[in-house]
Amino acid sequence: MSAASTRSRTPDRLCAEAVDLARTAAEEAAAPGVVGEHSGLVSEGDRVVTHFFECKEMGYRGWRWAVTVARASRAKIVTLDEAVLLPGPDALLAPEWVPWSERLRPGDMGPGDLLPTDAEDLRLEPGFSGEDEPVPNAAVSEDMAELVEAEDAELTQGVPANLPTAPSRGSIAAVAEELGMRRARVLSRYGLHVAADRWEESFGAKTPMAQAAPATCVSCGFLTPIGGSLGQAFGVCANEFAPADGRVVSLSYGCGGHSEAAVMPKPPRPAEPVVDETRVDPFPLRPSRDSGSVPDTTDEESAELGHS
Repeated sequence: MSAASTRSRTPDRLCAEAVDLARTAAEEAAAPGVVGEHSGLVSEGDRVVTHFFECKEMGYRGWRWAVTVARASRAKIVTLDEAVLLPGPDALLAPEWVPWSERLRPGDMGPGDLLPTDAEDLRLEPGFSGEDEPVPNAAVSEDMAELVEAEDAELTQGVPANLPTAPSRGSIAAVAEELGMRRARVLSRYGLHVAADRWEESFGAKTPMAQAAPATCVSCGFLTPIGGSLGQAFGVCANEFAPADGRVVSLSYGCGGHSEAAVMPKPPRPAEPVVDETRVDPFPLRPSRDSGSVPDTTDEESAELGHS
């Protein structure tokens, strides 16, 4: 270990004693009453010492005011270098800064917000721009022109094969426009996979709703098909009472709002009364003697009356 390193670790005596100078500088940088007790010092080098003072500012728990003083060689006057607020070992620090593109979550966008898409976004790939379209006299263009149906062809001065340029209806760009492919960028294979995984997690076969459903969406009348390759596994729910109304759902998803889940039973109707007009039911005028409803008496007058 060199002599210079040894001297740098030993605080200079005059600099170490300049606590009042350091406190005055800290109070000028902060405010009176915010600078707390002297909490120590550290040697920064030959005749360079940093004094630490506690910070009583609200919200800065564990922070310290650091005031660095120095003394020139063979000088007896200590001068001020700087005064800054630094976090201590137990300081309360803000979380590490994260770019907005990584902090963004679904649902954060509001009306008027713009979300720029990175040029190197892995979810997208270049679409059909028309730059790779064959020249008009190429074999592909002639074949496309000959395949144009009469009702779709434009009015020309001859058959398409004899024209200098193919009709726009039969061009590759027109076909791409009709199929929705003529965009600057389209979903890449990775973009398709991450979208499918996200939709499957939200409204897929492994959700509790699908596990308790009587049937899957593939047989539901409220399922609206979607185009593209994702249409082989997903659709849009159009049942206003379903939990996934207006959402993209997996064909293996299901809920209690399935169109064929159950048929509501009709309320039971009482049977129609039947009157048999061909049968005569005899009704005795007097009850039988063994019924117990009329006391047995020998009085002829009361017997004639029966029940009264």
